[in-house]
Amino acid sequence: MKHGGRAVAALAALAAVAVLPGTVGVASAATLPGYRTADDATAVKGTASRADAPALKPGLHTDTLRRGQQKYYAVTLDATTNAYFSVVAAPRPGTKIEDYKDQFTVSVQDSSGQPCGTDATPSFHGGGMAYPIADYATRRIGSDRTQCQEAGPYFVVLTREGSQTSGPDAWPVELDYLQEPAIKGSAPARPEPGSWSTATPPARTDSTKRRAKGGTSFNDAGSVATGVWTDRIQPGETRFYRVPVDWGQRLNLSAELPNSTTGESRFLTNALGLSVYNPARGAVGNDSFVAYDNGAAAKKFTAPVDYGNRFNPTDAVSAMRFAGWYYLEVSLNPNTAPYFSKGADLTLRVDVRQSPKPGPAYASPSKDFSVTPDDREAAQNGRTAAEDSARSGTLMTVAYAGIGTGVVLLTGLGVWTLVARRSAAAGPPAQRTPEGRQFGPPGGR
Repeated sequence: MKHGGRAVAALAALAAVAVLPGTVGVASAATLPGYRTADDATAVKGTASRADAPALKPGLHTDTLRRGQQKYYAVTLDATTNAYFSVVAAPRPGTKIEDYKDQFTVSVQDSSGQPCGTDATPSFHGGGMAYPIADYATRRIGSDRTQCQEAGPYFVVLTREGSQTSGPDAWPVELDYLQEPAIKGSAPARPEPGSWSTATPPARTDSTKRRAKGGTSFNDAGSVATGVWTDRIQPGETRFYRVPVDWGQRLNLSAELPNSTTGESRFLTNALGLSVYNPARGAVGNDSFVAYDNGAAAKKFTAPVDYGNRFNPTDAVSAMRFAGWYYLEVSLNPNTAPYFSKGADLTLRVDVRQSPKPGPAYASPSKDFSVTPDDREAAQNGRTAAEDSARSGTLMTVAYAGIGTGVVLLTGLGVWTLVARRSAAAGPPAQRTPEGRQFGPPGGR
């Protein structure tokens, strides 16, 4: 995770992962791990009225949302910075869900209630499976926009809809307020139609497979890089992974299930789901669930990352608007339990295609929308977001300790130097007595 203060949540994130998927038999919904919210998230309580809406600061927040409920959150925005407000709704595994009916809407509005852009309304497509769904609404600054360009008060509005026959429990939600700096000079234009191929290339077929460590959420996602990765997943479970994608690069992905080892082969709809999210947790197209027929493969092929993609009317292209960590969400429907009584072997074929290109000139540094050598190293080594944060926290502690040690050494050296200088000014130590009297012959003229 890359939000400044999030790296500090380090060691606690590692300690809290107690359930290791694939180590036991079929897990019940009650024992499957739920969505792990960020350790440094701030708990807030949205209100039904703008008048007393709680203020959101940049960073992560948690709340809950009941069916039919609408909540307001207040934000103060400037006139130069793009603001992204993502929401993750994460009903517990086993919650009763109605596809296409259970959904939420997130919107950004000005003080008069006018929307600042297109609302996001993610819904479920997993055959009644409960899994995390997410997307964002934005307040974007640009010459192509007229609404919501001024500095001042704004509101994030979160609304949940759903069927009366679905689960009655409140959904835990995680809200992320992320800022994108302004561009120096003119913003890059939208790429010309036909400037990149839409033909899906073959999936990776590397002979070497590496072990991935999927997480339960965006906050503890396992890092992966180009290559073939394996993991274990339980029926009813969702696993998160992340991969750094730089400017000009695109993703070719495949998530696969093996054939059944029970000897049975029955066609199952909506068995395996694959969703892709950008660094601001915006959905890159719809989540796609595929059928199981003695095997399954869910695939995604994205547009190249380009700042100008934000001007494209196609959601799947528009979301590929900045570099950074992209997230893969893989869900295994509980209806596969008869075939995978001890969990399933999951294969991830990850292909980050094309060479990185120079990105836009941001007016100020933006770690969230860039790819660093440390990011690439974390992906190559398969470190989870939690492990990466722990490592960053440890390195910072070592750095501070080193600074402290250096200060002590320099202070000691300064004292030693001062004493030496004073001793030299007073003459050789062997020729002085405590009273200051000299021994030996009298000094000459």
